[in-house]
Amino acid sequence: MNKIYLLLGSNMGNSKTQLAKAIRNIEKRIGVATRRSAIYTTAAWGNINQPDFLNQVLIVDTKLNAEQTMQTILSIEKKMGRIRTVKNAPRIIDIDILFFNKEIILNKNLVIPHPQIQNRRFVMVPLNELSPNFRHPVIKKSIHNLFIHCPDTLNVKKF
Repeated sequence: MNKIYLLLGSNMGNSKTQLAKAIRNIEKRIGVATRRSAIYTTAAWGNINQPDFLNQVLIVDTKLNAEQTMQTILSIEKKMGRIRTVKNAPRIIDIDILFFNKEIILNKNLVIPHPQIQNRRFVMVPLNELSPNFRHPVIKKSIHNLFIHCPDTLNVKKF
């Protein structure tokens, strides 16, 4: 069984409903969410002229490999109505693989761990809530240590 960390985000429509719908799809097609962070609200990162996001981190057990997981995520996003336009645009749902076990995967279609984890508070806050002692396989520091030193200053608060 593979243990994966997923980040969910939404800032279009009823974002709380979109997160719940994404979780149902993940559990139906990828695996059981064994743990869920609280839902957090965060100002948009990158392109700031858009509604705030709701974000949540899940820990999911899956029998799928990393590539199968990524393809299934893309299928879920598409089924939920995500249309990819410009980078950092508003979105009905965004599902990112943060970690896949402790694997390091670098290929043209998939980079794991997600390369920006340590630079984004909207990732670090819910991740620190769930797994403060998990060690980043590339940076070799605990999530809590990365959280404390995160350069991002955006306000992240429980929804």
